[in-house]
Amino acid sequence: MLRASRWFAAALAAALMLNGAGARAAGHVPAYITQAVNDSARPDADKQADADRKPVETLALSRVKPGDSVAELMPGRGYFTRLLSAAVGPSGHVYAIVPPSRPGARMDMGAAAKAIAADPHYSNVTVLTTLGTDNYGLPGPVDLVWTTDNYHDFHNGPNANIAAFNKQVFDALKPGGTFLVVDHAGAAGTGTTQTSTLHRIDPAAARKEIEAAGFKLAAHSNALRNPKDPHTARIFDASIRGHTDKFMYRFSKPAS
Repeated sequence: MLRASRWFAAALAAALMLNGAGARAAGHVPAYITQAVNDSARPDADKQADADRKPVETLALSRVKPGDSVAELMPGRGYFTRLLSAAVGPSGHVYAIVPPSRPGARMDMGAAAKAIAADPHYSNVTVLTTLGTDNYGLPGPVDLVWTTDNYHDFHNGPNANIAAFNKQVFDALKPGGTFLVVDHAGAAGTGTTQTSTLHRIDPAAARKEIEAAGFKLAAHSNALRNPKDPHTARIFDASIRGHTDKFMYRFSKPAS
């Protein structure tokens, strides 16, 4: 019986490692992540979104830690920018990577990130309007590249080249660095056919593309999966907005 118990414990541990962030996903959350989520400076709108966006699980899966350098691609309204800033602390840094403003554009896609960087509470945040440049204008390789809800967008546009994009991310990371990808899931078998229509991508297709750049899948989490999502509506549709089925992958750049 003792041998069987040991086998079961080992099997359970292995299963947890394959389905998330190991011990962190199983219940142990580092104090700095809890503190980041409980930061009183976070806007009420961000706190209200926590139930759907699962910041504890997402940060834990990424293994971000104090002192890390992070490149966040297309930070949007800055929901995770604030969390990452608090998680890496004063010895770390967050580079919010946004595209340059275009004359006549309806909105400045970096406006929210710039407002966060101007707040003394987030003094470790720098906005780089360098999306698409060779190394994003980073001062050096980073520990973590982070993209949430927009990996599919890098497939869109007349000059889109997803293989080059993933290679660029690979090159921006230190050896052993992490690429965290969270995105809206498309139905199995749809591949990349819905990236500009429903703004979804088949998780298997995303994984294949990213691994082709040299990354290894280190962990994944089902924390944001929603089996009730029929995968037939645009992510902005009122019937599913905020509750889409999402996949969460953590990839690693080989250490050598």
